[in-house]
Amino acid sequence: MDYLSNTSTGCLNFCLAVTEKKLTAKKKIVGRKASEYIGQRMNGLEGVNPNVRGIAVSPLMHLQHLAGHITRQINLGVKKPFKEVLDISSGDPHKSGMKPITFVRQVLAGCLYPQLLKDNHLPLDVSVRVQKLLEVCDGNSVGSYTASSGLFHVKKSIAEFIERRDGIPAQPNHVFISAGSQKALMVVVKLLASGERETPTGVLTPVPCPHTLPMVLEDAGVMLVPYQLTEDAGWAIDPEELNFALKTHRGGCQPRAIYVSNPGNPTGNVQDRKSIEEVIGFAVREKLLLLVDEVYQDSVYENGRPFISYKKVLFEMGEEYSEMVELISFNSLSTACLGECGLRAGYMEAVNIDPQIMQVFDTVLCTDISTPVTGQLALDLMVKPPEPTDASFDVYTKEMSSSRCTLSQNAQWAHEYLNNLPGITCQPAMGGIYLYPRLESPSQLVHQAKMPEVDEDVIYCQTLLEEEGVLVGPGGLNPRNKADRYIRVCILVPPDVLKDALARLAAFHHRLWDNTSSHLCRKLT
Repeated sequence: MDYLSNTSTGCLNFCLAVTEKKLTAKKKIVGRKASEYIGQRMNGLEGVNPNVRGIAVSPLMHLQHLAGHITRQINLGVKKPFKEVLDISSGDPHKSGMKPITFVRQVLAGCLYPQLLKDNHLPLDVSVRVQKLLEVCDGNSVGSYTASSGLFHVKKSIAEFIERRDGIPAQPNHVFISAGSQKALMVVVKLLASGERETPTGVLTPVPCPHTLPMVLEDAGVMLVPYQLTEDAGWAIDPEELNFALKTHRGGCQPRAIYVSNPGNPTGNVQDRKSIEEVIGFAVREKLLLLVDEVYQDSVYENGRPFISYKKVLFEMGEEYSEMVELISFNSLSTACLGECGLRAGYMEAVNIDPQIMQVFDTVLCTDISTPVTGQLALDLMVKPPEPTDASFDVYTKEMSSSRCTLSQNAQWAHEYLNNLPGITCQPAMGGIYLYPRLESPSQLVHQAKMPEVDEDVIYCQTLLEEEGVLVGPGGLNPRNKADRYIRVCILVPPDVLKDALARLAAFHHRLWDNTSSHLCRKLT
């Protein structure tokens, strides 16, 4: 027994010693592996998805960060040759000083704080609308989730709006609400992507295009197939350019869709019926899905050129088109006259899309749980505004008309003003909220742009921001003619803001144009 006991004790001590050594060694190994893991995951980009890692950040984002930095410096008392930064680079009307629509804000206020209904602070029609909207929310609260593709009540309102607009039936189940129209576009593009196949999917994309669109396509692993818009024709779509783009890129990718912006972003072109028919015919011949951004459909101000939806034209072309062309159109709260960009809600309508595919749309949208409810309710207000008999109708109509009038007058005035500056040519806009002037680059810009990865339009915008406190958007490269440079100017801003911003731009531009010294080179080296 003693022997067994001693032997057992010795074996136990030995086992404990061995175990302790193993644990110590294991801790070292685990510690080393954890360190290596953290180093790989936290201190480098090697572990990041290659598609995400390779996304080229828009130059406008860098300039917006610089504008924020300059604003913080001014607030801290740093002396600048200007008192504030004026941002006319992107479509954020409320940021620039445009006022929100009273009816929209009153209804949302009542939905967020129903106690307002008891105090009789709101017009009767607003109170009635608040009660109806709260009834369709689970728990009568905007704090509840909704179906991934949106509240059915709102989808029904959107379908009724489309039907009134086009005179063609629309189904609520073909409408999908998302956190902005770009989110809806991302869903569709990701479904189009080829995945692991060697030949990537291609999407025909206008040049110029919305500045965020290349990032959306790149994120999805989809190739951008550029088709050149015709500047001298007011940035119209040329069918020959569509054929050229398809022929040029077909070997390197599998084109599956064509993207169109109508009214054009950032060109301001509004397509007529003939142009839309030509694009639809091209899509039919080449078996392409039509992706149509119609976000600025309420901002057409060119006399004699009304907005016509692609769906309306498609169904008026006859059954051979209306029953076979796959079309997805997009709209958003960021629409010009409402301008509720921060509420983050938009929608897409699917036409002639396979029901199984639409089910996948819903599945992918589930990854966001649901679009913010306040944004969904604002969509309902956008597509179903006050009736003439409602108490809010007069104020609503006056405010919307004022916004449209401001946009139209700004477009005309800014177009004439920019064209009077040396070396700038600007096509007139027929709709939308941007002008897209072309810069004839002075020699200083050409010299400085020889720096790696720095384009002349970016240098122009950065120096304008630093010297005059005005932020405009770089226009991006023209792949067909790399000598062309453009800037992007938002015109949906208060008239006094636009006049101040363009006066500063003109002062900078004249200095740049007239100055034969190399002040820009010294500035940016």
